[in-house]
Amino acid sequence: MMSQIDILISEVGPRDGLQSIESIMSTQDKKNWIQAEAKAGVREIEVGSFVPAKLLPQMADTAELVRYAKTIPNLTVAALVPNFIGAKNAIDAGVDKMCLPLSVSETHSEANLKKNHSQVLEEVKIISQYIKTLDENDRPEFEGNLSTAFGCTLEGKVSEKAVLSLGVKMMELGCDEVGLSDTTGYANPAQIKRLIRLLKKEVGNENLTSVHLHNTRGLGLANALAALDEGITTLDSSLGGIGGCPFAPGASGNIVTEDLVFMLDAMGINTGIDIEALLAVNQMVKKALPNEELYGFTIDSGLPKGYTDGGWGLTD
Repeated sequence: MMSQIDILISEVGPRDGLQSIESIMSTQDKKNWIQAEAKAGVREIEVGSFVPAKLLPQMADTAELVRYAKTIPNLTVAALVPNFIGAKNAIDAGVDKMCLPLSVSETHSEANLKKNHSQVLEEVKIISQYIKTLDENDRPEFEGNLSTAFGCTLEGKVSEKAVLSLGVKMMELGCDEVGLSDTTGYANPAQIKRLIRLLKKEVGNENLTSVHLHNTRGLGLANALAALDEGITTLDSSLGGIGGCPFAPGASGNIVTEDLVFMLDAMGINTGIDIEALLAVNQMVKKALPNEELYGFTIDSGLPKGYTDGGWGLTD
């Protein structure tokens, strides 16, 4: 039986990380990465994106990765889908969870998905209707992700009213939940807290449990703590901080999984992840991506002398 955890870490490196770099990791190396992180205790991994290979050749093997990851016990297998075709392919592959991004910045939406808000919402509606036709055991969780919710490199400031109205609309159209994404790393802790509170009032506490953060301006972990203060229970992160959005110029990497797990572990917040095993995965991925730079303070400095998990430093 799996032990209870306090916070779920959703590893997005195989998707958000690999889609943003020039190197194309081999399918076997991706499988090794997924297997190793699951063995380290990571319970949810976004293994790829169901987009055309001609647009993102790094994601061409996503269906194979889903089928492989589904053989790993106690692992929730997630994938990004941009439209109904992608969702159908994801469902056929056996995915447990699908995330569809709707950029609050319509300029970013048109650059990222080649669709305006109305067109993306129509995709949400079609996907939701299709899921309802499936047997209950075959229905994946369907999350609507509000991208560029805290600002956009193409438009600048994003309207909070637009975030709220689009979040409500996605729920009305059939999403199981919505998530907030700081796609471009614009957010600060006060903004994180405010928008989570506002959106929860609109969609309900139980329908907003996750945030996706980037560390573009060094505020990633501070924003993660702010989100936890507001009751968020799922945090996206990427091994080695790999990642960004290829359609949002200047958007740098996700928050580093190793640093996030170390922070939470040292605070006595249980993620179920073995930090030493996770650091070993970093080295494995680094070897598989020799031409790419991985980031992180914990991997560079090592664990503190005498470190023990589960609240190290909180007591004498």
